[in-house]
Amino acid sequence: MATAAPTVRPVLTKRDTKAFIDLAYRLNASDPHWVPPLKQEVAGTIDPKKNGWFSHAQAQLFLAERGGQVVGRISAHIDRLALEQPAAQGFGPGTGFWGLFEAEDEIVAQALIERAEQWLRDQGMTRAIGPVSLSIWEDPGLLVKGHDHSPTILMGHNSPRYQGWIEALGYSAAKKLVTYEVNITQEFPRLVQRIVANGEKNDRIRIRGVDKSRFDEEAAIILAILNDAWSDNWGFVPLTPPEVADVGKKLKPLVFEDLIMIAELDGEPVAFMVTLPDMNEAVKPLGGSLLPFGWAKLLLWLRKPRVRTMRVPLMGVVKRLQSSRMASQLAFMMIEYIRRASVANYGASRGEIGWILDDNQGMLAIAEAIESRINREYLVYQKPL
Repeated sequence: MATAAPTVRPVLTKRDTKAFIDLAYRLNASDPHWVPPLKQEVAGTIDPKKNGWFSHAQAQLFLAERGGQVVGRISAHIDRLALEQPAAQGFGPGTGFWGLFEAEDEIVAQALIERAEQWLRDQGMTRAIGPVSLSIWEDPGLLVKGHDHSPTILMGHNSPRYQGWIEALGYSAAKKLVTYEVNITQEFPRLVQRIVANGEKNDRIRIRGVDKSRFDEEAAIILAILNDAWSDNWGFVPLTPPEVADVGKKLKPLVFEDLIMIAELDGEPVAFMVTLPDMNEAVKPLGGSLLPFGWAKLLLWLRKPRVRTMRVPLMGVVKRLQSSRMASQLAFMMIEYIRRASVANYGASRGEIGWILDDNQGMLAIAEAIESRINREYLVYQKPL
């Protein structure tokens, strides 16, 4: 007997929103490597009042239902800043997105993606890219390698079945994103150590930790470097002050002054590296809820995290120094200082770097120089509408 096609309808009420959020917990309950996100964090992501991304974007959420049960979900969205980017950089005019995708079976997946595509067409879009949930800075791409271990903080994890379902609908890979893992209990290779030592003798260079008491000022410095450093990358969309403010509120408890570095050259900030303790290790046992006692456990953990893994989600060097020896030297110095702090102060043994675009030769070379290896791969798909 053929499986019945679902009904797909827009999310309109608070009850619909709750069903949209709750579905992921049911569909992924049997995956031992899925990390249930805190439900209040998911709710904040899709709430225009709590996510600064909506200041330049719009989204429509959809639910798929069959036999009175919710069996799938998806978002369709348009980012006005992405529309303004050069098409050669991956997005540009006519590009819309879908994401926040979960489906019980392939028939549901097809119905959801086709409904998202139709919404994008109705908005005048001529090309769909997905999954991107919701901003390219948040959770881009479909996990296609690395299902055998849990993701680190702010990284996605999905059923391996989704890849075949998406590709069967005519989607092709637009870009591959990778993450690297590295054993940080061992010193980096001698060449890297020599580069770091030489940098320490250079009076022009200063590597410093951030000052959390000047949080907004330090965040502005990092944002300025980031938007300059990444501006030529595939998929670049500038981060805006409302987004930075919201991310700051969310991540400020995870900001530790010895894990986020700013590099100065002749007194000018020219590079940065953000490292976060893997809060997923603390969040995973909570099952998505801070009640009844999850909040206390998390607050205790945040006071002095002890983790296995540190993740480097963001780093950048100003464009004028890219491809120079100085850029590599600054990167190695920041990585080494953070490695030492991670092991000594937080008990970490593993680092994860990424995501990194698979054609970002500078970052790939740095990752390989410290003898790291690719542990996860994500694909961002595209299709003409």
